[in-house]
Amino acid sequence: MTKTQIQVPEELFRELRSFAKQREWSLAETFRRGAELLLQVYPEAPELQSTAWTPPTSGKVGWKGLSAAQLRDAAFDDGDPRLA
Repeated sequence: MTKTQIQVPEELFRELRSFAKQREWSLAETFRRGAELLLQVYPEAPELQSTAWTPPTSGKVGWKGLSAAQLRDAAFDDGDPRLA
C-alpha cells in the first residue's frame, strides 16, 4: 500500500469525517472506497478526437439560390422598423 497526502477543502473534510464516523470507517478507508467508486463509474478515459472539429462552410448550409444582394435585403427586412 502507498501512503500519500492530499488536500481537501475544510467543509468537505468535515463532511467526510462525519460520514466515516457514522460507518465506523477510517478516513483512509473512506477515501479508498471513494476512489474505487470513481474507477467503477468512470472506467475508461474519454477518447481524444484525432482531428479538430470545423464548422461547415457556407456553401454546405442554407440560402441556396439567393444572391448576396437578396440575403442583404432579407436581413434588413427582418430588422426592427424603429431602427430604420
